[in-house]
Amino acid sequence: MQLRSLLVPSLLVLASGMASADVTLPLIFGDHMVLQRDASVPVWGWADPGEKVTVAAGSSTASTTAAQDGKWTVKLEKLPVSKTPIEVTVEGKNKIVLKDVLIGDVWICSGQSNMEFPLSGALKASAEIPKANDPQLRLFRVRHKVALQPETNVEGSWEICTPDTVKSFSAVGYFFGRELRSALNCPMGLIQSAWGGTPAQAWTSLSGLQKEPTLNGYVEKQQQNAATYPKLVQDYPALLAAFKEASAKWEANEGVQYQASMKEWEAASAKAKAAGQSEPPKPVVPAKPPIPKDPSGGPGGPSNLFNGMIAPLIPYAIKGAIWYQGEANAGNGPEYRTLFGRMITDWREHWGEGDFPFLFVQLASFDSGSIPWSFLREAQLKTLALPKTGMASAVDLGDFHSLKNIHPRDKSDVGLRLALAAKHVAYGQTLVYSGPLYDSSKVEGGAIRVHFTQTGGGLQISSPPWIDETPAQPWTTDKLIGFEIAGEDGNYVPADAKIDGNSVIVSNPQVSLPVFVRYAWSNLVWANLYNKEGLPAAPFRTDNQLPVILPRPAASTPSPIPSATASPR
Repeated sequence: MQLRSLLVPSLLVLASGMASADVTLPLIFGDHMVLQRDASVPVWGWADPGEKVTVAAGSSTASTTAAQDGKWTVKLEKLPVSKTPIEVTVEGKNKIVLKDVLIGDVWICSGQSNMEFPLSGALKASAEIPKANDPQLRLFRVRHKVALQPETNVEGSWEICTPDTVKSFSAVGYFFGRELRSALNCPMGLIQSAWGGTPAQAWTSLSGLQKEPTLNGYVEKQQQNAATYPKLVQDYPALLAAFKEASAKWEANEGVQYQASMKEWEAASAKAKAAGQSEPPKPVVPAKPPIPKDPSGGPGGPSNLFNGMIAPLIPYAIKGAIWYQGEANAGNGPEYRTLFGRMITDWREHWGEGDFPFLFVQLASFDSGSIPWSFLREAQLKTLALPKTGMASAVDLGDFHSLKNIHPRDKSDVGLRLALAAKHVAYGQTLVYSGPLYDSSKVEGGAIRVHFTQTGGGLQISSPPWIDETPAQPWTTDKLIGFEIAGEDGNYVPADAKIDGNSVIVSNPQVSLPVFVRYAWSNLVWANLYNKEGLPAAPFRTDNQLPVILPRPAASTPSPIPSATASPR
């Protein structure tokens, strides 16, 4: 593992200063890139202080002079869409020529593992990958990077979409981009900047977190990580070596014994099942050596991924962003109401392009045990109060065979639903782009009538677009399921529900004086209300009871120690 101390960036600055005659660009600019159409396009880089730099793209040309720190930025005039490749030249004392550049729309694809989930693992990947030859679709994948201060560059390169390049790219991003490129007849550039198991606070800048007092705990944690990093990073190599040695010993001793015990248990369990008896107790996994703490706070550290994987992209001109995340914050859904909205606003503030479209996925059905995903989904729903946001609900796109699979394979429908939201929010098209959303409710005798918006052609009972061949239970289509009703005591019971126009009447004889109603309010969602365009109703509730907040989970899988300071170029 390569370690870079806080002295390394300073040495790099000195080295680059001695040989900085060449104009250079961050890696987000390169051959095969897509520049944003119909927008003022920033281009930036480094040169000698005072050096004149000229950038030309198509008919647009702009010049500037590098500042004392060597940084320069120009803004190209608005460029019309171009499916025919152009060249972009950057000229100072040297000349850079970027080839095969298209002018179209650029989207950031960010979040955690369900956004990072590659096309090779998606449903029907064997059929989708071979036909993924699309020279008008370009892909850029940001390499994982943790940083305690904002970086100025990313690792990655633009690639033309081919079966070989797309198989490891975000499946959700690909299906989203493919649909928009085809529907709009316009080149699309997709920038994947995602990391599995990471929370929203890691994707929010320190200055953004500081603007919300209730998030001050994350601010303090980030500042603590920055303060302790110089000392911890020096001790880390020895701790890591000791951990590897202890892990090897564990594998050779306790690990071997545990595997043997598991084989014995599996045989005994199979024998017990065949005899109609209860399974014997499962062997307990012996304690493993603890992994040493990442000095930087790791990929879960507040602001670490904004610094390492978002800040270097700013201010690259974009059309908008799509986001699939929330699993890592599901233990505190109420907090996510504030955190998620703050993150979206933070990105918009840093980009300086106004309220660019921000589209997100409402979490799919999943058996999360004691962690209440319903409140996280509710927080996502409430985020629609922000301007130019759109939500693609995936509550019906879970893996209904393996209920504990947090990575459902149907990524095509997720991408298509995000594209529907984009067509309305980003492109102004008039179409049905969302499933039914709760609007209001009213007690009528011993029942509650629930009104919805986004009903499209009308409400209907339906089923997911794809269900595993052997789901855990049959999908009911002869009656509405998923509704619950409660009286003043808040004790919910399953309800009878019937569609009546664009509303649903909910009742249960056990609740003669109904007060509250909720729908799809569970981790595992078995619910079947849709509009006639095939989009599912989003979960909702009419009470305001909040959950007991669970302790925040520890940061996800530790990563190799990256640079914890801004790179010079």
